[in-house]
Amino acid sequence: MFSKSRINEPGPKAGEPDKARPPETGFQRPGADSPVPTAPKAKPPASMLSSDLVVTGNLKTTGDIQVEGTIDGDIHAHLLTVGESATVRGEVVADDVVINGRVIGRVRGLKVRLTSTARVEGDIIHKTIAIESGAHFEGSVQRQDDPLNTGQRSAGGKATHGMGDTAPAPRPPNETGQPKG
Repeated sequence: MFSKSRINEPGPKAGEPDKARPPETGFQRPGADSPVPTAPKAKPPASMLSSDLVVTGNLKTTGDIQVEGTIDGDIHAHLLTVGESATVRGEVVADDVVINGRVIGRVRGLKVRLTSTARVEGDIIHKTIAIESGAHFEGSVQRQDDPLNTGQRSAGGKATHGMGDTAPAPRPPNETGQPKG
């Protein structure tokens, strides 16, 4: 098995066993010295989808994505950045959405930002939104406290669908007990 070398420490002389330290085994015995604390895991860098990449299908991650290419499908992420040369055709759902390029489809996010180079064709459901001068936007904008949830129950107990519309109430029956029609 391999062992760590100690560059600046003298090793045992030829024919002499190393009695200075016990052999390293790669595991720790119960009751041995307390384990060495590990540093907290660093957040991984954003996944980058380059400008020459075309993806057909949905993407889902709990991490961050930076899109520079073309995506034909839905994207679910923590932070989504759509680059200036990028095109996304599908629904975008993320905690933070920054759009520099083109999105054709619905955008849902806690924080949504359209920069001056953004082109969005679709509805935006957000908690907070910023639209810079020069951005091109065609669609409707709706504020919701929890834009990432769909099909949630509203305060009145009715299910909401898509854009937060309440389900239509059933028609009252006529004298024969059949719904009016």
